[in-house]
Amino acid sequence: MTVSEDTRLFIEQNKRRYEDLKAAGQQHAPKALPGPTPRDGAPIPESAVLHTEAIPGGWYWSTRMAAGEALRIHLAHGPAAVSLIAWAAADRSERLNYADTVKVQWTSALGKGRVLFSDMGRVMFSLIEDTTGMHDALVGGSTSASNRARYGDKVLRNTRDNFILAAGKLGYDRRDIPPAITFFAPVRTDADGVFHWIEGQRQQGDFVDLRAEMDLVVTLSNCPHPLDPAPAYDPPAVEAIRFSAPAPAADDLCRTATIEAVRGFENTAR
Repeated sequence: MTVSEDTRLFIEQNKRRYEDLKAAGQQHAPKALPGPTPRDGAPIPESAVLHTEAIPGGWYWSTRMAAGEALRIHLAHGPAAVSLIAWAAADRSERLNYADTVKVQWTSALGKGRVLFSDMGRVMFSLIEDTTGMHDALVGGSTSASNRARYGDKVLRNTRDNFILAAGKLGYDRRDIPPAITFFAPVRTDADGVFHWIEGQRQQGDFVDLRAEMDLVVTLSNCPHPLDPAPAYDPPAVEAIRFSAPAPAADDLCRTATIEAVRGFENTAR
């Protein structure tokens, strides 16, 4: 089969683009990420707070965020797991993609200095503060089936149904709901790929700060994680604080930690 001149040029352009990206990646050594934020560190100035919401155990909350704002998810009343999904405010077809977040950064271990990607290769959130570094980007949130398996036949609220309700109120439908990332869910995998819950990795006072890198619609669900071994369904309320984040510096960790993050922010800027 003869390759047309247009096809040959297209292949050559893609090859050159690949070689350019490869060379850039080899010249950009990943930065070492810091340890967890102290639980009494990173206070939010009162003047920066835009809204505070208490999310009862088992319930959900949605909000809009402008680029440059941040969201603190705070375990104000005890250990809890908070699942998050998000959409680009300008286009619901662009949404949080935890698979790309893991693949692009070569890790499922999220913490301060990492970013969360959309399914269009753009950065939606930067993790600018984090007290645990123990979050789940693999298992996802609870469902009615996972609740029955853990707690029996009681009718209990779950993350999947919460997201369906939230999507409907936002004018979206089930097809618009992406898989969730769950914060304060200490899940790790062993050498055989088996999921394990690492007890004792979260406590009252823990928090994570997510800086929005584009205008977003965000929904949080406060339900126990499917792997949480606690026998009782008793999630405490969590606090969500939306605030004006300081403008990122030129050497902002999240924007410069890896070449993958650099490219993600280039995509976001475009």
